[in-house]
Amino acid sequence: MQDKVFIEDLEVETIIGIFGWERKVKQIVKISLEMDFNISDAAKTDNIDQALDYKSIGKDISSFVGKSSFQLVETMADKIAKRVLKNKSIEKVEVKVEKPGALRGSKSVGIKIVRKN
Repeated sequence: MQDKVFIEDLEVETIIGIFGWERKVKQIVKISLEMDFNISDAAKTDNIDQALDYKSIGKDISSFVGKSSFQLVETMADKIAKRVLKNKSIEKVEVKVEKPGALRGSKSVGIKIVRKN
């Protein structure tokens, strides 16, 4: 599969972290998804119904993460991947979760995982 649909740097405010102050204050995380999805039917028909609805995926992930509370970005990334892969048309997803400003002197820290259906 060579076709990929992506969402890059989706910003969501959520409770994330292990420190006491992190459990009280929402922080911004950046979420990027790269989803393996066969786009050939959509390309042939030029029909939106054959395409992957990245808008609904983005809204679902924003809502889920915004209402959640995680200690680890690892857990957040895994839960996001499981939600995305509920769509059986998505063969594989790469999830990247970043915590901007979490490490002094760095732009961002985070994790990248790959999961398959």
